[in-house]
Amino acid sequence: MKLSMEEIVNYCKQYGFIFQSSEIYGGLSNTWDYGPLGKELKENIRQAWWNKFIRENPYNYGLDSAILMNPEVWVASGHVTNFADPLIDCKKCKMRHRADKLIEEFTNGQETADGWSNEKIEEYIKVQGIKCPNCNSQDFTPIRKFNLLFETHQGVTEEAKSKVYLRGETAQGIFMNFLNVQRTMRAKVPFGIGQTGKSFRNEITPGNFIFRTREFEQMELEFFCKPSTDLEWFGYWKSFCMNFLKDLGLKKDNLRFRDHKKEELSFYSKATSDIEYLYPMGWGELWGIADRTDYDLSVHENHSKHELKYLDPETNEKYIPYVIEPSVGLDRLFLALLCDALEKDLINDEERLVLKLKPALAPYKVVVLPLMKKYHSEKALEIYAMLSKYFPCSYDDAGSIGKRYRRSDAIGTPFAITIDDNTLKENVVTLRDRDTMQQITIPVNEINDYVKDNIIL
Repeated sequence: MKLSMEEIVNYCKQYGFIFQSSEIYGGLSNTWDYGPLGKELKENIRQAWWNKFIRENPYNYGLDSAILMNPEVWVASGHVTNFADPLIDCKKCKMRHRADKLIEEFTNGQETADGWSNEKIEEYIKVQGIKCPNCNSQDFTPIRKFNLLFETHQGVTEEAKSKVYLRGETAQGIFMNFLNVQRTMRAKVPFGIGQTGKSFRNEITPGNFIFRTREFEQMELEFFCKPSTDLEWFGYWKSFCMNFLKDLGLKKDNLRFRDHKKEELSFYSKATSDIEYLYPMGWGELWGIADRTDYDLSVHENHSKHELKYLDPETNEKYIPYVIEPSVGLDRLFLALLCDALEKDLINDEERLVLKLKPALAPYKVVVLPLMKKYHSEKALEIYAMLSKYFPCSYDDAGSIGKRYRRSDAIGTPFAITIDDNTLKENVVTLRDRDTMQQITIPVNEINDYVKDNIIL
């Protein structure tokens, strides 16, 4: 049985995955802290992405660029003038809305208003009779633009302070280092640069838990290719990203492509496709794959007056590469994996909450359980110390063995090891599988290899 969003939120707090930020002061709207288990799961997802897109991929290199950059970066990229949401106010109740989200919710996601002009959005809302969700009025103000970049100031005195921005995306740091990476790694087109890290957007309507927040993490790749090969690589990365999600364990029935229609495309894009996931609140964008042509490097070359062309060593041709950008939000992927894996089972008329994550993603790989604390805890702690050198483990000696199994199932621990009299006599343990609940007996010196062999993604 699948859980509702409210149940997911409550689960995250109860089991130490996600907490409301600064909760004792009443919190701060749409800010969240990742608890002990949430931190482990988040890092496992990040590492899975890094392994697949950077370490195991012969084309790609990693990067960790600064959050604060010269403000001219954001001027050149268009974020200072164009990175804005279309806002309208209800004249009756004064509630503020994103106009494009009103359309998306009204059409159940069939229309997103991507790439529409303000006039077209206003006309659509009027003709379709879209109402204010708060008061049902149809009397809205004209659309105004609201810039999403967070501004801050750099400098130690008022006179020396200058405006800078918290980055709105990780991509611009990659474009700034295109030639640095190409030169130092002696990289030949095609090649990619990927990074993970925090981005910030002053969203007017954040919500749905960690689905849309003002502070979030991206896992982003910019793949540079010859202009004539861009659509071929666009198709390659679409398939690559979808296969990666399935490898993580997301059910294929909960995933779909949504190819952007021509009128939705940004003026610089040849093709864009979203991978959407069926969240408890409906289909939502999980991963965006875009053919950005040569737009990004071209605008930075023009604005900075610094040549960013690539010299092909085989043809001696100079050109600005086209860019394919697969970009996924780590927080949204975290939420999708939780929603997909958390289930309630009925076992002998007893309800069991179980988080069926792939073992590679599970926060803890093993829980060590002394059958009787008085007699078995010393040996159990010895085995825990041995295993915790190689992968995250937990130790639990409180309550009946059945209750301890249930607790480990609920947080997704794939293997439970019980230490009993046989361990003391014959140096063997009972190993229980989370999903099948089957138990096997194995020697203590084989536990490490068994677990390592079964947590490979």
